[in-house]
Amino acid sequence: MRVSREKFAENRERILSVAGVLFRENGFDGVGVADIMKAAGLTHGGFYGHFGSKDDLALEVSRKLIDRVEERWKEHIAESSDRPLAALLDHYIHWRTVDDPGGSCVFATLIQEVSRSRSRGAVRAVFSDGLSVLVDTLADIVPGETEEERRANATTTLSSMMGAVILARAVEDRALAEQFLVTMRRQLDPESPK
Repeated sequence: MRVSREKFAENRERILSVAGVLFRENGFDGVGVADIMKAAGLTHGGFYGHFGSKDDLALEVSRKLIDRVEERWKEHIAESSDRPLAALLDHYIHWRTVDDPGGSCVFATLIQEVSRSRSRGAVRAVFSDGLSVLVDTLADIVPGETEEERRANATTTLSSMMGAVILARAVEDRALAEQFLVTMRRQLDPESPK
């Protein structure tokens, strides 16, 4: 039975959406095609009508999720032109980012897996390009007298933001996790409430 183009496109988007959540929750290797298709409410055999391989899906999902991170960051910055860095930090260094890996930043959830996988060169390149865009975005809003200083501060800020979230996720002790978040938030924005 053939499906309409609209239904095909809808199914493809559902697969991408479900895979995005499952990949962030379980890693690329922690979930199979059958699991993704079942969660999407579709048959396993239908997968190959949409994607050539699971690696193709991982690449497309990565692109989509990274684009979404970039869009959200720019929205938060635009909505708070008086303190754009503070707005971005409020958004990112937050319990919702820590507690919801499946719905949060693709970098904080999958970067370690991407860095260990030599077989995912295209995904690594997409991650690299995405991180570069985030550094550029931060360089426009962090302090610094020169472009070089702002770029260095942007790199430090990005590393610190993601590191705080990754560390907070890694520990059982909620108080220690909160220390990672609060301390880093204060370090990155000295004007933040104490």
